[in-house]
Amino acid sequence: MTEKLAADLRPEQYRSLNEVIDSISLKHADEPGFTCLGKTLSYAEVNELATRFAHWLQSNTGLKKGDRIAIQLPNLLQFPIALYGAIKAGLIVVNTNPLYTAPEMHHQFNDSQVKAIVILDAMCEKLDAILQSTSIETVIVTRLGDLQSAPKRQLLNFAARYIKRMVPAYKLPEAIDFMETLQPLEGEFEADNDRGGDDPALILYTGGTTGVSKGAMLSHNNLIANMMQLRSRCLLIMEDKREIIGAPLPLYHSYAFLLHCLAMPYGGNHNILVPDPRNIKALVAMFGKYRFTGFVGINTLYLALMRFPGFSELDFSALKFCGAGGMAMSTSVSKQWQEMTGQEIIEGYGLTECSPVVAVNIPGKVKRGTVGPLVPETESRVVDEQGNDLPAGVRGELWVRGPQVMLGYWQNSKANREILSDDRWLKTGDYVEIDSDGYISIVDRKKDMILVSGFNVFPNEVEDWVNHHPGIVESAAVGIENDRTGEAIQLFVVKQDQSLSEADVIAHCKEGLTAYKIPKEVIFVDDLPKSNVGKILRKELRN
Repeated sequence: MTEKLAADLRPEQYRSLNEVIDSISLKHADEPGFTCLGKTLSYAEVNELATRFAHWLQSNTGLKKGDRIAIQLPNLLQFPIALYGAIKAGLIVVNTNPLYTAPEMHHQFNDSQVKAIVILDAMCEKLDAILQSTSIETVIVTRLGDLQSAPKRQLLNFAARYIKRMVPAYKLPEAIDFMETLQPLEGEFEADNDRGGDDPALILYTGGTTGVSKGAMLSHNNLIANMMQLRSRCLLIMEDKREIIGAPLPLYHSYAFLLHCLAMPYGGNHNILVPDPRNIKALVAMFGKYRFTGFVGINTLYLALMRFPGFSELDFSALKFCGAGGMAMSTSVSKQWQEMTGQEIIEGYGLTECSPVVAVNIPGKVKRGTVGPLVPETESRVVDEQGNDLPAGVRGELWVRGPQVMLGYWQNSKANREILSDDRWLKTGDYVEIDSDGYISIVDRKKDMILVSGFNVFPNEVEDWVNHHPGIVESAAVGIENDRTGEAIQLFVVKQDQSLSEADVIAHCKEGLTAYKIPKEVIFVDDLPKSNVGKILRKELRN
C-alpha cells in the first residue's frame, strides 16, 4: 500500500507556486531566509524584492505569461529573488548551470526558446558569443556583490573583475543592470493568478537516461507535491523556523532547488548560500561560523570536508540533519562521517524528471547503503528488460509513478515515449534491489553496467568495496573492450597511501569481490573527473 501524506501536507491546498510564495512571506516574514557573503535577507525582504522584479518584468519587457526566462546564477541572494519574481510574473523558469559552455547554453536557450535571461557578469562573455542566434530579447546582468551593503558591494565587484579576473570582457550593450529592476514600485503590481496546476513552472535540463540534454518540464503541481513529500521526511528530525541549513550544492541542481528554494522556505528555515562549493576552506569556515543544524552534500563533498585540516576539530553539537543525493554514497565515507561528527548521513534518491525526490531514508531508521523507502504518494515497480515485473528482492530496472513525475520533456515526444509509459510510469534507467522493508539499494545506472563474460557488473559495487581500503581516497570503475570476456573492468584510483601498488589494490578486491568483478587494470590518478555538482564522470574515463 502506498504511504499517504498527512492532512496538513496535502499539496491540494495550493494551486500554484505563487500561492506557496505568498504563504512563505505571510507565515515567516521576519525569519532570516537567505544569507550569502555575510548579508542576510528576511523572507519579507526577499518577497518585496521579488515583487519589484516581477513588476519590472511586466512593465519593461514584452514577456507574456508562459514565456521562458533563464536564470544562470551561482548560489547568490539574487537567485531566489529572480526565481520568485519570475513565478509571480507568470513566466516559466529555465534553470541553467552557470558553468555551461557557450554551445551548451546555445542548445538550451534555443531548445526552450528563452526570451529573457538573468545572468552573472562572469558568464556574459559566453552569452555574448551566442546571443544573436537565440530568441533572447532581454538580458539582465548581475554582479557578485549586488544586494550586499556598501562599500562591500563595490569591493566585491571590483575584486571579482580586476583582482581575481573572474569577469572576461563582453559587450551586450542592451543589457539591464539587475539592481535597476529592483527599484521601489511605481504603480500597481498584479501577480499572476492564471497559471498553476499542471502548467509548466520550471524546465530543468538533464541528460535523462539516454541521449542529448533534454528539458524536463516540471509543473506547479509536481513541485508542490514533491516539496510536501520531502517535508514529510524533514519534519521527522527538523523543526520549522529553527534550522540553519548549509547550501553548497548549486541551486540549478534539482535537489538543491527543491530543498533551498521551496521546502526550507516553506518551513521558515534559514539557508546559508555557498557561491563556490569547491572552496573547501571557506565552507569549513562557514561550518564554524554558522553552526549548521542541517547540511546536504554528495559523496565527494563529504570526503573533501573530512580530509580538510582542522575540520574534525569543529563543534558539531548543533548538527542534526545530514543529507545526501545526486550520486551514490560510499559506505566507508558514511561511516567515517558519522564517527567524526556524530551524525549519520541520510541518503536519498531522485531524478530531475521526478522533481526530483523519489526515496529518502527515515531518520533514526537509516539503512546505510540504501536510499531508503519511497516518499509518500509514490509507487514503484522493478522490471526486467522486457518490462515484466520481477519478484521481490530481484535486481531490475526501477519504474516509478507519483504526483512528482514530470509532465514530459519539452517538445520531445520521441523521448517522452521512451521514458514514460501510457499509464505514467517513469522508466528511471537505474538498476535496484528493494528489501522486505521497502528500502531501495541503487545498484547502478543501466548505461554504466559492465558486461563481463555474460555477468552484469555494477561499478558502484566495485567502487564501494575498493573505497574501504584505508590507502584509497576514491575510485571509479568503467568497462573496456576485451576480446576474451567482451568487457573487462578498468579501475581508476586516487590513493592516500603513495606506496600503494596495483597488486595491493587487486589483492584487496579479491578479498571482497567475486572473480569476474576483479579489475583487469588499475590506473592511479591524482583526481577523478567530476561534474560541476561533483558526480564522477565515468564517460570521460571511458573516453
